Amino acid sequence: MAEKHYYEQIDYTKKYIIPYLRRNLPDFEKMNLLEVGCAEGGLLTVMKELGVRCRGIEIDPKRAETALNKNPELDIIVGDITDSGLPAKLNEKYDLIIIREVIEHIRDKEAAFGNLKKLLKEKGFIFISFPPKYSPFAGHQQIAKSFLKFVPYLHLLPSSILRLISKIMKEDPGYTDEIKLHFSTGCTVRKLEQLVSDFGFDFIVKEFYLFRPIYNLRFGLPVVKLPEIPFLREFISFGCESLLTTARKK
Repeated sequence: MAEKHYYEQIDYTKKYIIPYLRRNLPDFEKMNLLEVGCAEGGLLTVMKELGVRCRGIEIDPKRAETALNKNPELDIIVGDITDSGLPAKLNEKYDLIIIREVIEHIRDKEAAFGNLKKLLKEKGFIFISFPPKYSPFAGHQQIAKSFLKFVPYLHLLPSSILRLISKIMKEDPGYTDEIKLHFSTGCTVRKLEQLVSDFGFDFIVKEFYLFRPIYNLRFGLPVVKLPEIPFLREFISFGCESLLTTARKK
């Protein structure tokens, strides 16, 4: 599975992240980049090949080890973005921070954003993407072995009902707990907007998708955007992808 994740990260970076950054930040290849939650290091590998000065933080030592086994030249630190001592440990500020599919797993989002602010240069940028908390597959039910992987909104069911269904479908005993954990730490679009405001950032780009770019890579589905309508963006959108910067003067 780690092998699969690594090569998917490489493909996604080449086919989507690089074009996205070139479109919105033409000089990104000259920037000092930090990836929060770099996992198996596929994105960092591509960036390093482009000559980008880059570094990664990964909370899971096994995933960090996999990344370094794949590419020993990567600069990866095992750490937690909510750790108050992390900025001092890194001892550096960055032009661009990428935090992709991570914020929805972080319980203390205020601590995470506080560190992101400390780690970012004065005129820096953050690319952040996540599935909104109430969106169809925010519970990550796609980890199921049965057809439950295709059933939307499972994470909104009471634990007792979800546990019964998963037992009938012979899922792993921890399936319900994992889905409910994802729901408990999830991030709404409204919460992101509050964090952006509270910590002095501003949106450059904010986009919502029915089918996200990663779905095109994984399932061959067309990329379909949604308008920013309150109900749609929280409950129908499969994902929010945004580019932030330090607050611009009005």
